[in-house]
Amino acid sequence: MPFLLEPFAVEFFVRALCGGVLVAVICGVVGTWVVIRGMAFLGEAIGHGMLPGVALATVVGAPVLLGAALSAAAMSAAIGLLQRRGRLSYDTSIGLLFVAMLSLGVIIVSHSRSFATDATALLFGDILAIRPDDIAMLLVAAVVTVGVASAFHRAFVATAFDPRIARTLGLRPQLAHVVLVALVTLAVVASFQAVGTLLVVGLLLAPSVAARAWTTRIPTTMLGASLVGAAAVLVGLFASWHFAVAAGASIATAAVLLAALSAAARSLLTRAVRRRHPVERPESASPRRASPDVPAVALTERTR
Repeated sequence: MPFLLEPFAVEFFVRALCGGVLVAVICGVVGTWVVIRGMAFLGEAIGHGMLPGVALATVVGAPVLLGAALSAAAMSAAIGLLQRRGRLSYDTSIGLLFVAMLSLGVIIVSHSRSFATDATALLFGDILAIRPDDIAMLLVAAVVTVGVASAFHRAFVATAFDPRIARTLGLRPQLAHVVLVALVTLAVVASFQAVGTLLVVGLLLAPSVAARAWTTRIPTTMLGASLVGAAAVLVGLFASWHFAVAAGASIATAAVLLAALSAAARSLLTRAVRRRHPVERPESASPRRASPDVPAVALTERTR
């Protein structure tokens, strides 16, 4: 028991756990849509796109979170502008801006001779340094994330299914996409202090992947992803405390391991159910036993 209770006697550990759980809620809600819409590259690009703003804020002495938010917002706006005004595809626009923002950030970092510690915290996170005002800010971000996701739930679902249907229903798919990108930006900015820009995508993706193995309903997936993310935060902080390893990297690693364990458990359960209740294939569904007078189109539909 002392092995489990000892860390909770330290104030910074409790603050890190509270902040990490709030980050898990934000990433669980937003990460579900990131997985459904296939927006992982966007999250990675925004994470690295924060580097110029954070570096510049650190150099001039401005709040780091403000610099990260402004830089990430500029990155998101530039992606949307290139997609609407130019002839580039979505992923090409993201790739170009990803390289441009990352290069600009490296230039700013290299120009400053006293940036090594700050750069390490930026890339890999410093969740153990979370302060009470950071927790309050994360709480506001979590409330905003849940509220916006709830308000635009129907629009997000319709847009993910078919933008034309969403437009017919008057759900404004373009606005829904902009709002979703804004939520991804908010999640990345809120999470980078916990796990850093290099690992933030792991916390966005892994808990949602773990939850989707067990449910197909989006709200349930969000809840499951939040719980898995919170578990990853707890496991990562315990590993950091007892084995003296980096907290942010431990959290991201724990999230990925939980996703892998979830997938393996689901696969084993599915195989066990199939062995106990084998499904026999109807004779009519077999192409070799089909009647000669069955049209070719119908046969093709049966074998898909």
